[in-house]
Amino acid sequence: MTISGKFSRRAWASAVVAGLLTLAACGSSTTATNGFVAGDGSLTLVPVSSRVAAPTLSGTTLDGAAWSSADVSGKVIVYNVWGSWCAPCRKEAVDLETASKAVGSKAAFVGINVRDLDKAPPQAFVRAFGVTYPSLYDPDGHLLLAFNGLLPANAIPTTLIIDAQGRIAARVVGETKAATLEKIVDDVAAGR
Repeated sequence: MTISGKFSRRAWASAVVAGLLTLAACGSSTTATNGFVAGDGSLTLVPVSSRVAAPTLSGTTLDGAAWSSADVSGKVIVYNVWGSWCAPCRKEAVDLETASKAVGSKAAFVGINVRDLDKAPPQAFVRAFGVTYPSLYDPDGHLLLAFNGLLPANAIPTTLIIDAQGRIAARVVGETKAATLEKIVDDVAAGR
């Protein structure tokens, strides 16, 4: 392949790198308007002795109901941060629903829908994937700000697991699987 025209080799190489980064970003669900990147599925487990209190979250669900983590205190909480525009979120939706059913009363699953400026797309997402647990509507990300300085949701999707004492126990950055969540919830519910 030869390089000709107005582009120097350096400019052409820069354009190719920029194009590849754009393609990689699309594959990772990074968008210019949403400003989030998909994670790599990395798992952080916090030892019981090092856990810190999670913020109390409250807000309105996608169906208009009030929800507060105070209402499920004493139970493990699994927060899944997602957006209807996020390809990895679509991939993991069935796994999250499967895990929520498998762990039963051991944990309360709650979605945190971010960066959807209109409720229609996330409501369609919930219907399409048969998600039965509630999702808080957080278009501006203010609920996520409560985790700043703690163990933040620094990619979309991110799943945070809060122990029954209200402390941050684990985080999965990126797409997760049902088996992973079930194991984490079982361990956290058992006090590990």
